[in-house]
Amino acid sequence: MDMDDALQTFMAEGHELLEDMENALLSIESDPDNEDTINAIFRAAHTIKGSAGLFGLNYLVTFTHVVESVLDRVRAREVAISTDLVALLLSSCDHLTDLMDWVARGEDDVSDSLARKSLGIEENLKVFLDTPVAGAGEQVSADSSAAEDGHSADVDADEPPVAEPALTEKDLWHISLRFGPDVLRHGMDPVSFIRYLATLGTIHHIETLLDAIPDAGNMDPETCYTGFEISLHSTQSKEAIEGVFEFVSEESQIHILAPDCLQEEYIRLIKALPEEDMKLGEILVRCGTLTHRELESALQQQQSSGNSLQPIGEMLVEKNVVNSEVVNAAVRKQKTVKEARPPEASLIRVDADKLDNLINLVGELIIAGAGTNILALRSGQSDLIESTETLSRLVEEVRDSALNLRMVQIGSTFNRFQRVVRDVSQELGKDIRLTINGGDTELDKTVVEKIADPLTHLVRNSMDHGIEAEEVRLAAGKPAHGSLMLNAYHDAGSIVIEVSDDGGGIHKDRILSKAIEKGLISENSAAAMTDKDIFNLVFEPGFSTADQVSNLSGRGVGMDVVRRNIESLRGTVEMDSQDGQGTMARIRLPLTLAIIDGFLVGVNQSAYVIPLDMVVECVEYGAWKESDNSHCLNLRGEVLPYIRLSEYFETQNPGHSSERESVVVVRFGDSKVGLVVDRLMGEFQTVIKPLGKLFNGVGGISGFTILGSGDVVLILDIPSLINDAGTLLYQTDRQAMTA
Repeated sequence: MDMDDALQTFMAEGHELLEDMENALLSIESDPDNEDTINAIFRAAHTIKGSAGLFGLNYLVTFTHVVESVLDRVRAREVAISTDLVALLLSSCDHLTDLMDWVARGEDDVSDSLARKSLGIEENLKVFLDTPVAGAGEQVSADSSAAEDGHSADVDADEPPVAEPALTEKDLWHISLRFGPDVLRHGMDPVSFIRYLATLGTIHHIETLLDAIPDAGNMDPETCYTGFEISLHSTQSKEAIEGVFEFVSEESQIHILAPDCLQEEYIRLIKALPEEDMKLGEILVRCGTLTHRELESALQQQQSSGNSLQPIGEMLVEKNVVNSEVVNAAVRKQKTVKEARPPEASLIRVDADKLDNLINLVGELIIAGAGTNILALRSGQSDLIESTETLSRLVEEVRDSALNLRMVQIGSTFNRFQRVVRDVSQELGKDIRLTINGGDTELDKTVVEKIADPLTHLVRNSMDHGIEAEEVRLAAGKPAHGSLMLNAYHDAGSIVIEVSDDGGGIHKDRILSKAIEKGLISENSAAAMTDKDIFNLVFEPGFSTADQVSNLSGRGVGMDVVRRNIESLRGTVEMDSQDGQGTMARIRLPLTLAIIDGFLVGVNQSAYVIPLDMVVECVEYGAWKESDNSHCLNLRGEVLPYIRLSEYFETQNPGHSSERESVVVVRFGDSKVGLVVDRLMGEFQTVIKPLGKLFNGVGGISGFTILGSGDVVLILDIPSLINDAGTLLYQTDRQAMTA
């Protein structure tokens, strides 16, 4: 993998980590004591910082380091989760996204606006870094008092200061020093190291070891014979304490044992480590109980002794470098990760363009297969027909498998609205809670990507216009908090997405008066409108019932765009409401925009494709015909509006007459309509191709396909035909009433 590919992988994984981090932040506010969630947030920031460092993205590393530092204090329970902190961390997520986008653009320098935003967020984050730790005040006061009394923190060369023991030995670091014999010859003063050690904390006990001093006659004044056993109270890490003795570490024996109170912290950190396959030594280093120098020394000793079979953990415990309980916790972590690790190569990343190309090739394969079937039938050869039928079955399985590759769950799109609801509810001053159902419902990736914006409009409108203020809700006997729900499910080959709230509902009289005022409808037509028609007026361009314009809505722009965007996906949207109870926007979308099963019908010399999932049944037209003047059939007691496709598309042929017309009953949602055709031509796999811009306004058509014979066939837009059938029936009834 070259650097460009690696950077692209980092960008993709970085955005996924930021999305996970945002979701975790939204959930932690309601469950601030959830350690798993806190650790997940920290790991996301830590991973982004580490990966950015590999590519030399110092600006990203610097900002993420501040975020990580605050999260580290949250993990240590030194900073409490609060609304302000969550809001600031969410802003940090947004800014990290902006920085990632800057990296993607390949620009050399960060813009001034990004730099200023980084500084502003960092300053706010540092407030939490400067927050004193609970219980630290007494230590500060004690240190201040000592300074006022004239006692310096420095250690006297002859007698290092020893504080009065205020803590038990279990709460102290234990440092065992055996300086090398040549320390003095190299110009090092052992006492200076102890003096520097005192700057990292408070020395509670020190014992000088003189057992290595020889008789006076054999003593070399340039040789160091002394050692020390030290008890230290410090909040520094083991790595920092070991760094005090960096210049003498090669020739001296240094053992640093953490206090018992930290052993539990190390065990907690081990449990919180990411589920990665790590060696035992790496786990101990990452949790802080072991330093890199100690690990390297133990590995060298293991190799030099020739006893490579002795576990490294056992060796560290024997040398009194690591507590046995911490080693056992690390071993358990290793075992857990190995047991939970999924099979290798179970998931791979595939470029979306490659999937699109695969779908296009499968579509061409379907067309070619249809042509082969036609030739086989014409030949009359039974072996060839059987072979092509087998080929068709395999092509169908390839089609289903290819489409499944593009199917994704809508839950990730729904989860984004946790953030939207949180931010907008705070802006509006309302307590609104979001409920998500059907997040595991799958549909085409292209549909998921394009439905996000329309859903955002609907969610914002529900929060702004639908859900009332707290005092209004309480006066109406409702809970103080409003409820918003996103729901998805499959229905008749389509996916249905519902955005509902428990607000005040849509007031029909107000809708009608506004529509008449804006000239969208006349007073005469208003009297005959159904509730559904009235509610759907909110999707008309420029329509708004808001008394004043806000940052969210009220300008009459948005809902018409919602309908237009949904219709561009071959879908429909409609409103349903109950006064005082709430409102629901219901969106119906096709599962995929690429390939469908179709039902081929003939009208005069033309052929059309009906989406098979919408076909209910086929009946003979003459058997259910009620009268020549009516645009409806009496189908087993059910009134069924119908459209004669030859009249609808104006393709009547005066010299043509069908011996046996049929009615194809289709359903979309709760509505049914009959389509009168001349011929029923059977099921047909359809590759949907979009119409050109010149034909986008043609009603009743959603696209076209190509038959195996090379003929072009139009695909019917059933939702549009059902709507037109209702309009035609209404006009016929009005004419009959006035006649």
